[in-house]
Amino acid sequence: MTIDWWTLGLQTINVLILVWLLGRFFWRPVAAIIEQRRAAAQQILAEAEAKCNEASAALADIEKTRAGFAQERETVLAAAHEEGERERGARLQAAATEAESQQAAARAAMQKEQALAEKAFADRASRLAVEIAGRLVARLDGAAPRAAFLDWLLKEIRDLPDATRQAVAADGVTLEAISAAPLDPTDEERYRKLIAEALGAQPRIVFKADPGLIAGLELRGPQLVVNNSWRSDLDRILADLTHDNRI
Repeated sequence: MTIDWWTLGLQTINVLILVWLLGRFFWRPVAAIIEQRRAAAQQILAEAEAKCNEASAALADIEKTRAGFAQERETVLAAAHEEGERERGARLQAAATEAESQQAAARAAMQKEQALAEKAFADRASRLAVEIAGRLVARLDGAAPRAAFLDWLLKEIRDLPDATRQAVAADGVTLEAISAAPLDPTDEERYRKLIAEALGAQPRIVFKADPGLIAGLELRGPQLVVNNSWRSDLDRILADLTHDNRI
């Protein structure tokens, strides 16, 4: 077998020219296009990765915001529950205070009504007792009670201050001697003499009768009033009883 070196050389040259032509006019544009496509693909991938990262970040923000909302919701619910409990406690306390105040007011009103009722009952009892005593005393009529009241009147006159007796002794002074029943002229003259001796003066004395005294003898004038009767005694007793009832 013989080798045709010229043919082989020409074929080799043809292959080299073909490779050069392919490399210059085919492979380089194809490689450039491939590189462009690869760069575009890389850019798309990079953009997609960036979008994915953005989406992941947004999702993380959403989850964070949702967690914040949940926490804020729990905080709001806890604060609302605490406020509700505090307001409920305040209302219960206010209701208890109001109920206690109403109970205290009711007790005070009951005590006041009871005190008023007791006072009214005591006053009625006192007045009734005084009235009964007055009716019983009114049946005591005679020389002995009149003599006793005359002695008491003369003693009270003697116990008066000197200035009072001197004022009564002034000229023109008229005194009233008041008895429960009218006195006969003899008794009037005797009473007038005894009263003048007790006063140490000779005033003008007018005798009058007042059944309201029940029994007794009183002396009244511009400068003095000597209460000396069952009526005045009963009034004083009633005043003392009423005062004790108030206490």
